[in-house]
Amino acid sequence: QVSLLESGGGSVQAGGSLTLSCTFSGDYEYRESMGWFRQVPGKEREGVAVVNSDGTTRYAASVKGRFTISKDSAENTLSLQMNNLKLEDSATYYCGASTRASVSLFPASIGFWGRGTQVTVSS
Repeated sequence: QVSLLESGGGSVQAGGSLTLSCTFSGDYEYRESMGWFRQVPGKEREGVAVVNSDGTTRYAASVKGRFTISKDSAENTLSLQMNNLKLEDSATYYCGASTRASVSLFPASIGFWGRGTQVTVSS
């Protein structure tokens, strides 16, 4: 099993920055790949960025060039640096982990979830 705890959410004006953190623990086999996903009420959860076991990353087109995902295995932390935030980035952001060595941006590829952290971007 794996435990995931997100932090760092909050309110920010458009154009601003936030860094989300996910502290994880548990067996490594349950967190081969990890990622950030987000969801707004009434919509399906969507992938934002993932990092695979080999260190390769993948980003949603809507955040590419603005967001950066990083994983610090020594500190057991997954981070998401979000720059130039837009109104449409407002959502609850979830940290996810998978037993798979490589995952896509589809939430179905994730087996474990944190409880989420809210990000609100205002004009």
